[in-house]
Amino acid sequence: MSVRQTTVSVSHDLLSSVLREARFESAAYRWLELGAPFRVRFDHPDLRGVHLVTRGACDLVFDDGTTERVEPGDLVILPRGDAHEIRSPGAASASATSGFALAMRTAGNRLRAGGPTVDTEVVCGAFLVGEADHPALSGLPRTIRLPGAGGRPAAWLAPLIEALTAEAADGGPGSDLVMARLSDAMLVRALRHHSAAVDRPGWLAGLADPYVAAALAALHADPAHPWTLAGLARTAGLSRAAFAARFTGRVGEPAMRYLQALRLRRARALLGDQRVTVAAVAAQVGYTSDVAFAAAFKREFGVSPGAYRRSGVR
Repeated sequence: MSVRQTTVSVSHDLLSSVLREARFESAAYRWLELGAPFRVRFDHPDLRGVHLVTRGACDLVFDDGTTERVEPGDLVILPRGDAHEIRSPGAASASATSGFALAMRTAGNRLRAGGPTVDTEVVCGAFLVGEADHPALSGLPRTIRLPGAGGRPAAWLAPLIEALTAEAADGGPGSDLVMARLSDAMLVRALRHHSAAVDRPGWLAGLADPYVAAALAALHADPAHPWTLAGLARTAGLSRAAFAARFTGRVGEPAMRYLQALRLRRARALLGDQRVTVAAVAAQVGYTSDVAFAAAFKREFGVSPGAYRRSGVR
C-alpha cells in the first residue's frame, strides 16, 4: 500500500472517530419552497445549518452583512452555527420569517414562505454538535461550500444528495431516520473533501498532512499513553523540531497542548458516569496525579471535576 493510500485510510478512520467524539448528530431536513420576495432567518443557537439549492438561486446573508450567492446544485454547510438568512435579491427590507418557527408550525416536510409564485427551492437541514468546543472544530470556516456544476451537485456527492432530497420531498414512515443517516454520510464526505483544500490552521488542515495525521491518529486512539513530543515525532517519522513546527503550523497549537485539551474533554465525557470515581477518570485519560488532573480541569473549564459532575451539565 502506498504512503498516500495509508494516509487516506488513516485520515478517513480518524475523521469518523472524531465526529463521534464531538457527537455530531443530524437533525431533521425540510424542503423549503420560496417565492420572491423571501427572507428566511436561521439563528437557533444549538443548530448548524445545511442548505442545498435545488432550483432557482438565493443569497446567504450573515449578520455582519457578508453575502454569498448560492446557485442550483450548491451545497453549503455552516459548521460553526453562525446566524444567517437566505434571501431573494433585493429582499433586505422584507419581513423575516424564522426557519425554525416555520418548521415547528408546519406539518410534514414541505415548508412554504415568501411570495405566491415558487421560484426557488432549498433543502434545509441542520446538525447538532454535543461537544461544541471539541478541538476538531478549531479552524473550521464559517461556511463549507461545495459548488454544483450545471445546476447539479458535484458528481461524487450527487447520489447521497439525491437520496436525501427525495426523502425530504416525499417523507413517509421512518423518513427522519433515513435522512439522519444520509446526512451523516454527506457531512463526512463533505468534510473529507474540504480537508483536501483547507488553507487555514486547524484540525482539518492537520488531517490533510500525512505526518500530522499520523500523530493525530495516535493521540486520539490512546490519549492516556504517556506521550512526549519526541515520541509523537517518532510516530510521525520526523525529527522533534520538524514535527513540533509542522504540527503547530497545521493545527494551530502545539502538540502537547492539543493532547491536554483532548484528555480533558475525554475526561469531561467520562465524568457523566457516576459509577466511575474522579480518580479513575484521571487515570483513564493519562493523569498519574489526581491533584494535577483537578488543577488542569479547573483551568480548562473553570470548575473542579467534582463540581462539574455535581452540576449535571452535559
